[in-house]
Amino acid sequence: MSIAKILWVDDEIESLNSQIMFLENKGYQVQTKTNGFDAVEYVKDNIVDVVLLDETMPGITGLQTLQQIKEINNNLPVVLITKNEAENIMDDAIGSQISDYLIKPVNPNQVWLSLKKLIDNKRLVAEKTTSAYQQEFNSLFMALSGNLNYQEWMDIYKKLVYWELEIQKSDSPEMQEVFFSQKQEANTEFFKFISKNYASWVSPKSIDGPIMSHNLLKFKVLPHLQKGVPLFFVLIDNLRFDQWKTIQPIFAESFRIHEEETFYSILPTATQYSRNAIFAGMLPIEIEKQFSSQWKNDDEEGGKNLYEEEFLRANLKKLGKSDIKFSYTKITNNQDGQKLVDNMHNLLQNDFNVIVYNFVDMLSHARTEMEVLKELAGDETSYRSLTASWFEHSPLHQALKKISEKNINLIVATDHGSTRVKSAVKVIGDKQTTANLRYKHGRNLNYEPKDVLAFRDPKEAGLPVPNVNSSYIFAKGDLFLCYPNNYNHFVNYYKNTFQHGGISLEEMIIPVIRMSSK
Repeated sequence: MSIAKILWVDDEIESLNSQIMFLENKGYQVQTKTNGFDAVEYVKDNIVDVVLLDETMPGITGLQTLQQIKEINNNLPVVLITKNEAENIMDDAIGSQISDYLIKPVNPNQVWLSLKKLIDNKRLVAEKTTSAYQQEFNSLFMALSGNLNYQEWMDIYKKLVYWELEIQKSDSPEMQEVFFSQKQEANTEFFKFISKNYASWVSPKSIDGPIMSHNLLKFKVLPHLQKGVPLFFVLIDNLRFDQWKTIQPIFAESFRIHEEETFYSILPTATQYSRNAIFAGMLPIEIEKQFSSQWKNDDEEGGKNLYEEEFLRANLKKLGKSDIKFSYTKITNNQDGQKLVDNMHNLLQNDFNVIVYNFVDMLSHARTEMEVLKELAGDETSYRSLTASWFEHSPLHQALKKISEKNINLIVATDHGSTRVKSAVKVIGDKQTTANLRYKHGRNLNYEPKDVLAFRDPKEAGLPVPNVNSSYIFAKGDLFLCYPNNYNHFVNYYKNTFQHGGISLEEMIIPVIRMSSK
């Protein structure tokens, strides 16, 4: 580690010799100046890690010196040392972005602790995170080799997200590498788990499956209807649990968070399947039977999510809630978002308000198509950061803030997540085969069995049978499915993009959060 360079500026610097020696013995390199002019010139031409700055000096004051130093290097930490605790001086200093302040006479240990906090903080956090993760690594490793149930998988995924966000703060490439290989291993085991259990969860005889898309409203949303308290159900399309954790602090400013849970998306983890299932309260095979003219398979013309309100109305009736006053609003562009902001107060007249917000889905699809977004969201960290930045400035955030002081309940969920795909695998099919990268259905599909979960009979997966002999395949982990023609072009084009439809922790284990106004 390089030696930290300190600049100490004080017109009585000789009286501080013992303190300077103390810091040098602690391994710091200390340069001294006796006035603000010299300090500013020194900062222009030299590397400095922290400035210790006396407030009262002849010539230019400490605060004036601080201002000039910040003009040269706004990120340079400055510790103001003052005899004066006058409120106006402290306000000015804090307004000028001091990193810390000390009151004279200063104790050598006080100065050392302040420097340690400013210089070593990131390193200390990284070291603490590393040792904590090393301890957790083994228990996660042991858990992955056990026979986990669906609840334990949700707990494991939450832990993995926690460590991913902690390790991101520590900024250690080696740690990130170890973590990503563990997450990859978790996804490999999760694929085996889903392959073994999924058909029994969606079977008509199922009695012990997890809460999934088609029973989310019944078990996680409608039980929170309260007379006289409007319930808002906000479905943010394509929101992973780690992205939720990134926007959670923004929600926490306005709302009290009661439950932060997860549920399982049905397969395919794609909007038309999982979202229609949420609102209809049925698996796709049942939706197709009951709403044959509204259900569209992948290979059919027409919008695939045009009838959600109709499905919702039928579901409410089936669940004995047909007397409630509800609204359904879908936002697909910024203009719709602004209309929502203007209309929020009117929605307070309803018992139940559903808001579907498509932005994250548009972002992830556009990201595949547009080079600019590929640059903006090249990995998980930047994708999370982009999500947080979007939400903070979105009409959705404005709309929710407008009602945050009213007596309401709020549930935020999603329909599926997404995963960053890294390796292509070849699939051969006829002209009818669908184009999705994470799942396909068609006749006579040719694929490597170890790369996918295949249902030769779609009914076993609760899915309609688009054509005679149609089968479905779902990609595992971070694989994506490509046709042999123009293979290399598509491999390079889609590698490292965020996709959905297949089987991964990120796509299938997704957030449902219950909140109320503070």
